[in-house]
Amino acid sequence: MAVLASFVAFLDGSVVNLALPAIARDFGGGLALQQWVVDGYLLTLGALILVAGAVSDQFGRLAVLRMGLAVFAVGSLGCAVAPDGGILVAARCLQGVGAAFLVPSSLAMINARFSGARQAGAIGTWTAWTGTAFVVGPPLGGLLVDALNWRWVFGINVVPLAVTLYLTTKLAPEEFGARRAARVDVVGAALGAVGLSATVYALIELQRLGLGHATVLGGLVLGVGCLAAFPWWEARTPNPILPLHLFTVRNFAVGNLATVFLYAAMSLGTLIVALFLQEAVGMSASQAGLATLPLPVLSFFLARPFGTLAGRRGPRVFMGVGPVVAATGFLLLTRAQVPFDFWTQLLPGLVVFGIGMSMTVSPLTAAVLAAVDPAQSGIGSAVNNAVSRVAGLISVAFTGVIVGSASDHQNGSAAMTFAGFRDGATVVAGLFVLAGVVSAIGISNRQCDTSRIPQAATAGSRDRAAPPPALTGPD
Repeated sequence: MAVLASFVAFLDGSVVNLALPAIARDFGGGLALQQWVVDGYLLTLGALILVAGAVSDQFGRLAVLRMGLAVFAVGSLGCAVAPDGGILVAARCLQGVGAAFLVPSSLAMINARFSGARQAGAIGTWTAWTGTAFVVGPPLGGLLVDALNWRWVFGINVVPLAVTLYLTTKLAPEEFGARRAARVDVVGAALGAVGLSATVYALIELQRLGLGHATVLGGLVLGVGCLAAFPWWEARTPNPILPLHLFTVRNFAVGNLATVFLYAAMSLGTLIVALFLQEAVGMSASQAGLATLPLPVLSFFLARPFGTLAGRRGPRVFMGVGPVVAATGFLLLTRAQVPFDFWTQLLPGLVVFGIGMSMTVSPLTAAVLAAVDPAQSGIGSAVNNAVSRVAGLISVAFTGVIVGSASDHQNGSAAMTFAGFRDGATVVAGLFVLAGVVSAIGISNRQCDTSRIPQAATAGSRDRAAPPPALTGPD
C-alpha cells in the first residue's frame, strides 16, 4: 500500500514536463504558464514538507497518509479536468499539499511496521519501486500525451490513489504507534509559504511585466521580507520547523549549500531539455521521453555503486567531481545547433550529465545525514529535501530571465529556441561547478560515519537520485 502510494506520486513527478508544451498550446500563457505548472506543485510541497512530521506526530501517520492520498487524488482530478491555466495551476498547488504529507507518511509507516531484516527488505522494496517510477515515467508520459491527451498524465493517478485509499481502511491506526503531542510552528510555516510564494510570483512575472510593475515589486519586497524574517523566528520559537542548530555542523551546512546549487542546476537543466526537445527541435512528447530516458536509467544502475564507493572512501571526492562531470555534460549540450542531430549534439551530453548526477546524489545524502545525530536523522533528511525542492523552485522561477531574451515570442508567448537553450545550458553548467567547488572545499570525510544513518532516512532521499525530465515529486 505504501509502495503504491509513493510510486504513483513519483510517477506523476517524472512525466509532467513532457506535457508542458501541449498544455501551453491548449491554454496559451507560454513559458510563464509552464513555469507555474511546475512551480505551483513545488511551492506547496517545499513550504509544507517540514511541517509534515509534526502534523503526523499530532494526528497519527495513518490519518495523515489518508489525508495526503485524498488531497493528491483531488488535485490530480482537478488537473485532468482544468478548463484553463489558472485552475490547472491551483490544482497543481493542491497536488503539492497532498504530496507533502503522502510520501513521508508512507515511509514512516514502513519504518514503524517493520524492524530488523524485514525493515531493510521493506525499505528496499520501497526504494526499488520509487526508482522504477522514474525509469518508466518519461516514455509513459510521452505516450499518454501523444496517443491520448496531456490530461491523462494527471488523470491516470486517480484510480490507483483511490485503491490505495481503500486499502488504508483495512489497517488499524494503533499498528503504527500511539500519537504524540506536538506543536506545529504555524508562524514559521506561514513565513516560509508567503515568502516563497511572493518571491516566485515576482520572478516568474518579471519577464512579462517588468520590475517596475507594482505586483512584481511588491511581491519581491513581501517575499524577501518574509524569507528574511523566517530564520529570525526559527531561532526564537521553541518548536521550529527548521532547527537552525543543525547548520552549526560543518558537513550539514556545506552539504545543504551544495544541495542548493546542485538541485537548482538539475531542476533548471531538466526543464530546459524537455522544452527544447519539443519546442525547438520539434520532437513529439513520446520521442522526448525516450530521448531523456538515459538519465534515470544511468542513475538507477550507477547511484548505488557510487554510494557504496563513497561509503568506503568518503564522499568528498565524489561530491567534488560529480557535479563537474554533470557540468561538462551541459557544456556539451551547448553544441546544439541547426541542423540538429540528436546522436552527436545531445546524447553524449545527456549521458555525461547522468553519470555526474549518479556520482553525486548518494554521497551527498550520506554526508548530510551522517553529519547529524542519528536521533535527528529524520529532521535532517527533511531539511535537506526541503532545501532541494526550494532550490528547484527558485531556479525554475528564473527560467524566463535566463532564456527569455533569446526565445521566440509569438502571440505574447515565449518558446524555447536553440540560442535560449544554449544560454540556459551554460548557466546550468555554472551552477553545477559551484556545487562541486563548495563540496571539494567544505566537505570533511572525517565527519562521515555512514554506519550511524538509519536506513529509512537514506531511503527518504531516493527519488532525488534520478534526474527526471520533470521536477521530482516529494519523498
